[in-house]
Amino acid sequence: MTHFCISANPFLAARFLFIPKPSWFTLLPMKKSDIYEFFRRLQEQNPEPKGELFWTNPFTLLVAVVLSAQATDKGVNKATPALFSVADTPQKMVDLGVDNIREHIKTIGLFNSKANNVYALSQILATRYGGTIPQTREELVQLPGVGRKTANVVLNIAFEHPTIAVDTHIFRVSNRTGLAPGKTPDAVEQQLEKVVPEEFKLHAHHWLILHGRYTCKARSPECQKCAVFDLCAFKEKVLG
Repeated sequence: MTHFCISANPFLAARFLFIPKPSWFTLLPMKKSDIYEFFRRLQEQNPEPKGELFWTNPFTLLVAVVLSAQATDKGVNKATPALFSVADTPQKMVDLGVDNIREHIKTIGLFNSKANNVYALSQILATRYGGTIPQTREELVQLPGVGRKTANVVLNIAFEHPTIAVDTHIFRVSNRTGLAPGKTPDAVEQQLEKVVPEEFKLHAHHWLILHGRYTCKARSPECQKCAVFDLCAFKEKVLG
């Protein structure tokens, strides 16, 4: 899951809105019956999908997701075990200090600003919330470095809220397949909220990310192994 908050980042939002749309971009919606079958098959293929970021508690998950903005899960996972071994609570992170946080995450892109954000959000959590992680999107997005997408990821994984965080993978899969077409990540999220059947909403986030990461890839989709091949509206399927 490559995590970055689009709605909170004007530059990233611009990338989605103003570059020419790729050939897979479609506004052809999938039928309701096909949407149900789409998720039924993904569930059958992977009944209990999991995120790929390393975390040990809601706080470390929040930090990991913040660090994963414009970075890969693999890269973040190389840095966080050592960081979390010495600072797995907001107060411990504050005590560690911004310079030491920076040293632990220097292999991750934008590590200077991310170190500042992790330190600042840890201060707020320690002083305002007694070290606990708020469980509402409205509170989470007030934390430094936390946008709507990051908040949705934390709510979904840590607290099992049926939220869907639209990253590049989900944006692509939703448009390419016709599952939930939309011109912006926020539009796709709103459409997914409407069309995903309730029984699939808790895991929809992970199913779509994993499908986009390993099967419905941006440049070379592996259509020949796709479980939802026949339900997909993509006109340029790759068969070999």
